[in-house]
Amino acid sequence: MASTPIIIPSHMKDWSYSEYGNIEETLKFHHNVAVPELKDDQVLIKVVAAALNPVDYKRALGNFKNSDSSLPTCPGYDVAGVVVKVGSQVKKFKVGDEVYGDINENALNNPKAIGSLAEYTAAEEKVLAHKPSNLNFVEAASLPLAIITAYQGLERVSLSPQQSILVLGGAGGVGTHVVQLAKHVFGASKVAATASTAKLELLRNLGADLLIDYTKLNFEDLPEKFDVVFDAVGQNERALKAIKEGGKVVTIVEPEIPPAIWYLLNSEGAVLEKLKPYLESGKIKPILDPKSPFPFSNAVEAFAYLKTHRATGKIVIHPIP
Repeated sequence: MASTPIIIPSHMKDWSYSEYGNIEETLKFHHNVAVPELKDDQVLIKVVAAALNPVDYKRALGNFKNSDSSLPTCPGYDVAGVVVKVGSQVKKFKVGDEVYGDINENALNNPKAIGSLAEYTAAEEKVLAHKPSNLNFVEAASLPLAIITAYQGLERVSLSPQQSILVLGGAGGVGTHVVQLAKHVFGASKVAATASTAKLELLRNLGADLLIDYTKLNFEDLPEKFDVVFDAVGQNERALKAIKEGGKVVTIVEPEIPPAIWYLLNSEGAVLEKLKPYLESGKIKPILDPKSPFPFSNAVEAFAYLKTHRATGKIVIHPIP
């Protein structure tokens, strides 16, 4: 029986801003935006769910305007959806495939003007992966930027099974994945993590061996020191006091204080494919904030919540019309 052809409209709905500023004030809903054109190495995705990241509101402030795409900008890096069209050079995906990924290979260097807060977005084959079969679209959308960031940071410091690690901000979007990857993929001998009192149980469930309540204890005052500190919150100076001699600090927050190592992820579908067995077995779990998902109509409210820094795990937008 012949499959029903997919009809792709010429125009769509999205959230976008036409000037730099606070995203809660500049982000507007639009219902008649042209569907993005497809390049030969890209696929067109019907977006089902999209996750929000701090880079979205920092970009909206104009922090990266020298290397940004031209306005107007539809934000959104993380996407999960269905392939509705493929470019002539695409080999890995076909129409109908369920995919996910961080659509911008380099977060700050000419990111796409049409992100994932839209009904359709286009992305290169190399930044996408097949969605794990056990995850729904909301769970899948929560993963790419955060889990790739976590994985590449642990790779950067060559975390090995004999080493201990301290994760600062263990209950955040990136931190929850650092804890899980360090324990279940890299096999760290000991995983310690900081969080507020209410979030310590989450860290225990993710595999942390030592729970540090930052509201009651300064981690750098602990007699125990660590081989690696992963700083997801911007506490380089304190982190450097928590490492053993010869230990390393890796951070995702600028400005770094040498010898701490700052890095920016490079979005790779290959990393997501490599982690697929861990996701499908349940060893690595997506962590969604209890308020997720926010409906598409509440994107501004979702960004306002993200900016409070109170979220546990990821904030996802779903459904997207």
